[in-house]
Amino acid sequence: MKVASVEHIHEKYVLLKLTQEAPLPPMLPGQFVEVRVDNSPTTFLRRPISISFVDYKQNQLWLLVAAVGDGTRRLSRLQVGDTLNCMYPLGNSFTLPDTPQKVLLVGGGVGVAPLLYFGQQLSERGMSPTFLLGARSEKDLLLLDEFKKYGRVCVTTEDGSAGERGFVTNHSVLQSESYDQISTCGPKPMMLAVARYAKEKGIYCEASLENLMACGLGACLCCVEKTTEGNQCVCKEGPVFDVCRLMW
Repeated sequence: MKVASVEHIHEKYVLLKLTQEAPLPPMLPGQFVEVRVDNSPTTFLRRPISISFVDYKQNQLWLLVAAVGDGTRRLSRLQVGDTLNCMYPLGNSFTLPDTPQKVLLVGGGVGVAPLLYFGQQLSERGMSPTFLLGARSEKDLLLLDEFKKYGRVCVTTEDGSAGERGFVTNHSVLQSESYDQISTCGPKPMMLAVARYAKEKGIYCEASLENLMACGLGACLCCVEKTTEGNQCVCKEGPVFDVCRLMW
């Protein structure tokens, strides 16, 4: 794929917009891309990156990259016109309700990425999701203007610099409103807390796991997660799981 745009939206995060000559294939919210990092002496395996958004009108695929290691730092230094070798779309997806429902999408850090495309898909089906997004501080909140296009955005920050102070599970919206479905992606402690809340309230909940995924095809077994159905590869059976299937 060719790099059409590089947006440095944060000191640590870069939004890559990729395109290609052929029309993009159908993609579902929650699926991911395995990206090859070229010219890196320390990065031998592909890097899994969530599909953040698909703009079919512009024929663009958006990837939100957190520059935390040598491989992702190299990806963050890509320039417009560079090419990127990608395997996609991989994995399963979040569940899109058949009938209108009240859906809560909870994300933290780079885990907010797949929730944007999911929110857009829900909006296209006549639903208005609530986004509950958490970060350390106001400067760490990502793509808020994009999220606001598809639903209401509620925010928590650990230092109280934006929204309500605390973690996402402390937000008042969880006490004042009820939901039919919850989907979450982000740090594991956050997803554990969201899953616990959903189970207590009897709400169907899905979590998108961020295990290390080297091959994306279920061959290398490095992303195995314990489930009620035995050990399963997150890249193939997930990355999205009903939290009741997880041995959390």
